[in-house]
Amino acid sequence: MDKTFRALADPTRRQILRLLRDGPRGSGEIAGAFPSTWATVSRHLAVLREAGLVVAERRGQTILYELNTSVFQDLVQHLADWTRPTERRSKRAKAAVRLREV
Repeated sequence: MDKTFRALADPTRRQILRLLRDGPRGSGEIAGAFPSTWATVSRHLAVLREAGLVVAERRGQTILYELNTSVFQDLVQHLADWTRPTERRSKRAKAAVRLREV
């Protein structure tokens, strides 16, 4: 999960993910959407790939990138787990309610 959060921390990588929402795109098309060099965009794509956020598939001379939605589902679940009460927190909440009832 650390790789995922590190990959999402960069605004360029988040913009690449936004581009891929509408479907797979070639690396050249992705690179063309940014003022950075192709090598810089390529490195961003590699970080996203290593984090599992995108998958790459070679089709002839082109490498197509697309979102790996299962990783996003795992990420959402991970974040949702943070909001669930732990046993300790649940006990504290119950104790607070009992105090208010007294």
